[in-house]
Amino acid sequence: MATILSPSALLSATAAAAAVVPKPPQSPVPHMIKFQPTNIIPAAPTKLKPPQTNNLTAAAAAAAIIVSISSPPPYSIAAAAAAADSQVSPYHVYYGTAASAANYGGYGGNSSKKDSAEYIYEVPDGWKERLVSKVEKGTNGTDSEFYNPKKRSEKEYLTFLAGFRQLAPKDVVLNNLALSDVELQDLIASADKLISEERKDDDNGGQVYYEYEIDGAAGRAHSLISVTCANNKLYAHFVNAPAPEWDKDQDMLRHLHQSFKTVNGSYN
Repeated sequence: MATILSPSALLSATAAAAAVVPKPPQSPVPHMIKFQPTNIIPAAPTKLKPPQTNNLTAAAAAAAIIVSISSPPPYSIAAAAAAADSQVSPYHVYYGTAASAANYGGYGGNSSKKDSAEYIYEVPDGWKERLVSKVEKGTNGTDSEFYNPKKRSEKEYLTFLAGFRQLAPKDVVLNNLALSDVELQDLIASADKLISEERKDDDNGGQVYYEYEIDGAAGRAHSLISVTCANNKLYAHFVNAPAPEWDKDQDMLRHLHQSFKTVNGSYN
């Protein structure tokens, strides 16, 4: 027999059923994390760097400047020769013609001496030429003479005699030169020391030169003489100086003595 339930009963039952339905589990509410404010240091402004190619270009330019300043220029033979030529010599060359008195061009000599030179020797810059007269040339054979204007007895000069094909013995040659030179006679007579030797010029066919060095007594004077034969003539080159000038200028005076030589034909 069916049981009739009243509405109230149904409601009670429904409510009871609802009461027993389990609730879904609830997720725990996460705790909120609170951030504490900190002191924030602002970033420094960024500087823009120039492109790398500019740095390389600047570095290359700087290196080129350093190299150009510190490195010597490349060696040049032409430049070296020009520098050598530019050096000023304290001497100049005299060209002697050894012309006879009859052909002598008067006071001052010939105008084209270099083309017709028979001998040469060097003269210090600043020395003066003493003009030789025809009479002097005809009597003792003096062809040229230069002197130091500060001390006229410091000088060099050349004499020549025609008609000599070869040199006589050294002592004979010196005595013959003294016959026409009073100063040389006195110097030889009072000499403390006299040295003579023979020298050959291998660059000029072995031409023979007699070299004399005379030291006067008590420091009176000093003389260097060079004698040779060429062109059928005897040439004698003299370098004389008082003792004080010799002591002071010895190297220069010896240079003058060694610079004398004869030349064959025109001098080039």
